[in-house]
Amino acid sequence: MPEIIVKYDDKVIERVVTEKKRISIGRTTENDIVLENRGVSRRHAMIEFNDNAAVIIDNESLNGTFVNNRKITEEVLRDDDTVTIGKYSLVYHTEASHDSPVAANFDGTMVLNTKKQKKLLENDKMERQMLDKYGGSLLLGEENAEFSEFPIDRDVVTIGKAKFVHIKAKGFWLSGIQAKISLEGNLHRLINLGRKGKTLVNGEEVTDCVLKNGDLITVGKSTFKYVEGS
Repeated sequence: MPEIIVKYDDKVIERVVTEKKRISIGRTTENDIVLENRGVSRRHAMIEFNDNAAVIIDNESLNGTFVNNRKITEEVLRDDDTVTIGKYSLVYHTEASHDSPVAANFDGTMVLNTKKQKKLLENDKMERQMLDKYGGSLLLGEENAEFSEFPIDRDVVTIGKAKFVHIKAKGFWLSGIQAKISLEGNLHRLINLGRKGKTLVNGEEVTDCVLKNGDLITVGKSTFKYVEGS
């Protein structure tokens, strides 16, 4: 059974495990997941489950629903995806551990005007413009990068210190080809090929992982942001 971990300010406040085919998310108590914040609409979103997938659907909410920092109307959820609704983060897992209930009751939806909400909307707009420009996924140079935008327009992109790699990374003890990004189906996978501990995603060492929108990739001292194509 799937599990949804509800967080507020990075603190876990609820774990929801369900066998339902559909669950609702919103501010009022008739919802399956109740988010106590006026930035959340009364019936903000829903998640529909079938044998193969979970799909989150925004119910034309006032402040929007975001998956991995991207505003959505309908999106298939993958394991470890983060859904942002108001000031809450909901982390989706395909396998469950345990759950606990919570309830709330607020009247009237308030338009969010927080720095976090503004940043989410600004980033979403910027990323969509870039996707329109390049027509697919890309990397943004964040720190110690030789480019600002790098379209991922091939099946394999190599990263390292060698002259022939597609993306040069800085730092000591990096291998010639330290890592690669490979296309598998419609997903991009980051694979460490060089020295251990030199390839990180969101600050965590990785050997092989599927990239998600907004992931920060660090190879040596160079950091890149992954923007996933629609």
